[in-house]
Amino acid sequence: MKLLKFVGSALKDLSIMPNEVKLDFGYQLYKAQLGEYPITAKPLKGFGGASVIELRENFCGDTYRAVYTVKFENTIYVLHCFKKKSNSGIATPQTDIELIKKRLQVAIEIELNKDK
Repeated sequence: MKLLKFVGSALKDLSIMPNEVKLDFGYQLYKAQLGEYPITAKPLKGFGGASVIELRENFCGDTYRAVYTVKFENTIYVLHCFKKKSNSGIATPQTDIELIKKRLQVAIEIELNKDK
């Protein structure tokens, strides 16, 4: 089973979501740890392939998302958890994309430095 690590405020952000959303995301992340592809998972566009994955959950008229990466052999990094507030349809807001990119870089640095 892969390790699960949270980057930045991702764990705190997940913890304030409704219980139903937390339970669903927790189960889907567990499946990812086991090497399975969660049913609600989709590759996040703009990251060059399927190494950055987005989970979506609708609850009480709101849309929640959790974004993680499977880029690394032994660890899944949860990069961002948020309630979607964009009025631009289903697209992920650019501010969230930028934050995900920054946190992906943090995960890469952690992986590069863990054997030092």
